[in-house]
Amino acid sequence: MTTTPREAPRESEVLSRIESFRQRRPRLLDEVVTLAHGAGGKSSAALMDAVFLEAFRNPELEQLGDGAVLDTPAGDRLAFSTDSYVVQPLRFPGGSIGHLAVHGTINDLTMCGAEPRWLSAGFVIEEGLDISLLREIVADMSEAAARAGVTIVTGDTKVVPKGAADGLFVNTAGIGVVPAGRRLDAALVQPGDRVLVSGFLGDHGMAVMVARGDLAIEADISSDTAALNGIAADLLAAAPGTRWMRDATRGGLATVCNELARSAGVGIVLEEDALPVRPVVTGACDLLGIDPMYVANEGCFVAVVPAAEVDAALAALHAHELGGDAAVVAEVVAEPAGIVAVRTPFGGSRIVDMLVGDPLPRIC
Repeated sequence: MTTTPREAPRESEVLSRIESFRQRRPRLLDEVVTLAHGAGGKSSAALMDAVFLEAFRNPELEQLGDGAVLDTPAGDRLAFSTDSYVVQPLRFPGGSIGHLAVHGTINDLTMCGAEPRWLSAGFVIEEGLDISLLREIVADMSEAAARAGVTIVTGDTKVVPKGAADGLFVNTAGIGVVPAGRRLDAALVQPGDRVLVSGFLGDHGMAVMVARGDLAIEADISSDTAALNGIAADLLAAAPGTRWMRDATRGGLATVCNELARSAGVGIVLEEDALPVRPVVTGACDLLGIDPMYVANEGCFVAVVPAAEVDAALAALHAHELGGDAAVVAEVVAEPAGIVAVRTPFGGSRIVDMLVGDPLPRIC
């Protein structure tokens, strides 16, 4: 029996498939909220589009950034952000819900190009929570804020019946000042720019999953939770032409790159062998069947810089205590616009889509 070799797709067919893929936008088809809607991927984008943007639509919100950059009547520019934290367990290797609550909002303000100044803190406390644990978490927040040079200036507490809050939920909001002349925007990103990450990928998400003990995995993994305002300031000083920044939290690097590609109307080509991932994190991800590119970080950010400034940017990151493992991981290309691809060490390539589903629930 003989077989006829399958013909390779014609170029027009390939381009048609890419265009079809590019035009697919997440649509909200669910009738109830699921955990996937909080994972930062396609389901989250669909929920945001169909429910929240539909209700609150305005030019600032439509930017869908880490925070809103607002012009005051006096001519100053402020960044404003808020986030809620529901992680379990409340303490994990490398940090706690208190560290996350402070670092997360500081980092969101920083990614807007702002210098974080003031935070609020709201606590939803479940009846029965040990006061000693609450003291420890509040102490973690105080220490994290002091190290980052921000002040917690207002807040609120609510106590709910046992079983209604899983111990403790924390919300923080923050305000930062954007220096005159600084602008970070996906619209500035151009073909030829380089994409950098400031450190290892996937540490936080896998640290929390291992700490839960549900997976029978033993691995020495600590969260990377950290305030990024210091290292980001060093980057911006060394590479003033930096176009855009985003911390790679829910959905990881892959989802962040997809959001950038669609917002900027460019393509992004990742180099698989350039991605900085600890071997222990790779091993844990392999056991769970998860790609580290989709795993959340809490002390790592993605930046796009002009090719002419990439060496200076990388040197500045490497000189900071948080950036020793920073790397150039991708190049921005003109086509295919809106698509993220990864080049493998074997010379092949594949499309990298946004996160689908929720492989690691409740990690922040």
